[in-house]
Amino acid sequence: MHRGQATGKGPSTPIHIYQQPPRLLIVHVVLPSWADICSNLCDALQNFFSLVCSLMGPNRMSLFSLYVVHSQDECILPFVQVKGNFARLQTCISELRTVQTEGTFRAQSAPLNMAVEDGLQQFEQYSRHVPSSVSLDNTSLEITVLTSQPGKEVVKELEEGLKNTNLVRVRRLQVVEITNGGLAYMDSASPVEPSNDESAILGTDIDLQTIDNDTVSMEMFFKAWLHYSGTDHEHVHLLLPPGCLSNFSRTRENPMCLKCDLQERLLSPSLLPGTADGSLRTDDPKGDFSTIYQMASRASSSQYKLRVIKALQFSGVCESLMYGLPFILRPTSCWQLDWDELEINQQHFHALCHSLLKREWLLLAKGEPLSPGCSQRGPASTFYVIMPSPSLSLLVKAVATRELMLPNAFLLLPEDPPDDSLRAVESVLDSLELETTYNPLQVWSCLYSHCSGTLAKFPVQPQANWERRGPRKHPCKARQFQANRVRAAVPRLAVTTAPSRAPKKPAVQKASSEAFPMTPEEEGEEYP
Repeated sequence: MHRGQATGKGPSTPIHIYQQPPRLLIVHVVLPSWADICSNLCDALQNFFSLVCSLMGPNRMSLFSLYVVHSQDECILPFVQVKGNFARLQTCISELRTVQTEGTFRAQSAPLNMAVEDGLQQFEQYSRHVPSSVSLDNTSLEITVLTSQPGKEVVKELEEGLKNTNLVRVRRLQVVEITNGGLAYMDSASPVEPSNDESAILGTDIDLQTIDNDTVSMEMFFKAWLHYSGTDHEHVHLLLPPGCLSNFSRTRENPMCLKCDLQERLLSPSLLPGTADGSLRTDDPKGDFSTIYQMASRASSSQYKLRVIKALQFSGVCESLMYGLPFILRPTSCWQLDWDELEINQQHFHALCHSLLKREWLLLAKGEPLSPGCSQRGPASTFYVIMPSPSLSLLVKAVATRELMLPNAFLLLPEDPPDDSLRAVESVLDSLELETTYNPLQVWSCLYSHCSGTLAKFPVQPQANWERRGPRKHPCKARQFQANRVRAAVPRLAVTTAPSRAPKKPAVQKASSEAFPMTPEEEGEEYP
């Protein structure tokens, strides 16, 4: 896979936390298991795109294309901008639902590597038609293959089929095996970690993951695409007071700096239609994004800093004083740091989580401005509470300050309520079902259907096809498709022999890619 290059000493550019790379999804259709997978997969895609196309604010997904591989590889959706193209995505999903009824497939399916090469060819054709003013040097493609076949066998097939293919424009190639395991309500799909003796079988460039064959698991897998996964920079520096957790030979004047990556826990409800606080949106759709995420996304070479000023007892912070969206801090995986620094940083982060849990402490931290001293009237400071968890992560929430507080009176409860009232209320409470934990994946608000209905009221206007701007350079593939389908006929990619398979660099050195920029006239295009 393509690995990023070290950043030079030129002007630094902001970290685009929102932007995601173009994505190609290849669905491997294998009978008879496809009949069990089809409905769950299509429902998950429908839910996911209804959400993504409805989100206000920065574009969370750029380009998307969908291939189906059975007796042949078919592109049922060429690369399109996701935002503003819900109707076309919905048509594509509806077509995917009909694949299982389109006759009998031959026992031998088309090679998966041909779909990868076709998709890469389409992506390169799309890139060539972007205006010359837009630089695409650092843009690369993420490819996901969904299959019900044993994942290791599919990885071996792809490794063999792509060994002579130039994959310099591929940021990541991933095989996802859909299993028939029981429904497990988890926050995300669990990746499969190959053992050392399997590394030669699984190859060095293709990731393997498994997900359950249910709508929730597939939906959460697709939602992981909304996370920023770039590793060019760390996002936040957590500064601990001098000497804190320090048994090392360092000057006591220098604070311990933990380099962290930032991750969202939730999508902001204020950026979606039909939510309870949707009426609070303004023309500037920042919603209720916490300041830390806004500032970290604007940071460049000077990372956003959280300076710890004191510790707090677990029981000493009232929930009513916290506001905004929660965010997750994890030890950074920035590839520009050397291995020793990464390891020490992770060890210190681990020690901090462990010690806070053991002491039952929270941390109070102050956000520092990115450019201190530029103005006598700097922005007001934001304070945060940092909470540990049993995992290798910290939860960050903004906490109120004196200026934000309103007076409230909280009367203490009398010792004993009247007996009649107590019996009546306890009878009501006894009738309720009691759960030990709250699982959000088991609670739904009909938001998906509301988003789909809202998007259906605003169909996408037809766009001019860029293939009319110049002569057709390649003949269409001789395939017989139904007239009402949208297809992208792409010439077979000429195989380019790579000079050698470079050894895989550390995982933390995978470079992030910015979202694929396009002008409105290129939306909804087909390819020659």
